[in-house]
Amino acid sequence: MKLRPCLAACGLFLLAARAHAGLSDHTLDIYWNDVEGGGSTLIITPAGESILIDSGSPGGRDSARIHDTAVNVAGVKKIDYYLQTHFHMDHIGGVGELAALMPIGQVYERTVPGHDPDGGGASADGRWQISSKAYRTFASDQRNHLQAGTVIPLKVVPGPGSLPLALRCIVADQKFVDPPAGAVKNPLADQIVVHQLVPTDNDNSAAFVLDFGPFRFWDGGDLTWNFETKVVVPVNLVGQVDVYQVDHHGLAFSNNPVLIHSFAPTVSVMNNGSGKGTEKSTVEGLKSSPGILDMYQVHKDLRADHLANNTPDEFCANLASTSRPPTIPGNIIKLSVAPDGKSYTITIPSTGHTKTYQTRMGKDGPGGQK
Repeated sequence: MKLRPCLAACGLFLLAARAHAGLSDHTLDIYWNDVEGGGSTLIITPAGESILIDSGSPGGRDSARIHDTAVNVAGVKKIDYYLQTHFHMDHIGGVGELAALMPIGQVYERTVPGHDPDGGGASADGRWQISSKAYRTFASDQRNHLQAGTVIPLKVVPGPGSLPLALRCIVADQKFVDPPAGAVKNPLADQIVVHQLVPTDNDNSAAFVLDFGPFRFWDGGDLTWNFETKVVVPVNLVGQVDVYQVDHHGLAFSNNPVLIHSFAPTVSVMNNGSGKGTEKSTVEGLKSSPGILDMYQVHKDLRADHLANNTPDEFCANLASTSRPPTIPGNIIKLSVAPDGKSYTITIPSTGHTKTYQTRMGKDGPGGQK
């Protein structure tokens, strides 16, 4: 059935208004791009500033998807802040290509290594020089050093009732922010288990906490198990969070249950792939966390031995592999925090899923301070 021109125009106008609502309604919006098991999270602040944390893999697919989300869904023309958690290709690979599609403003990064970030030796160093060139040379307004304690200078919407907004780096290069004043020992500290893991740049990953009034969000990049422990033991440096972006795509090298249970999130979002993430230990740690209501995944894990680990299909944005052809757009997950910070709504636009949650007004939890 053909739409009359006026009806079609009205429909397009409504879709555009909904897509760009955050810029005028002073909501805080978070988008999880489908970079198929990589990392890329887009944040649009109530003042309309855009923050991109990581950029997926090289090859054109991920940069095109990020660009589409930013321009056609979120309604921004520039990435005001680009934050790099660590130097693995599934997190740095898309930004060089993205910079050719739209301008990038302020970059916050740890010191870019001149050698293979995983210490792979001379041959790996040579490959790193080639593979990292696009990252090292992409155009931006300015590059800034990222370290524990760095606060991104975000604008706050002026006027009465405006909520405080803060995006802070909690850990980078295995260094952590100082404990909050009056912090007490985490009662979960005696539950820690140490894993013997091969050192990689994941250990050095930056991790961030975003606060909007009473709302709190964690993006831990690919921070690994033993360093996750130090975020909450001996004291919890963060407190409780409302939304936990599952560390390291849901892999078992990360997602220490002591971290998850100390954060006690209401909702988790896993930026996994159809054949990556949803490890049993991660899923069990989430399910057993106090107060958890729902667990979202960017992808359903299609591996036969991981099917039982998936969240219900209702909470998955992509139920099938979308890797080929690369032009197929991956489905996003969107979170929108109300202007008063008291509630947030998560939607999967491709399926029509929508659910609203109440923000935890106090952030005190197991071992945590507000």
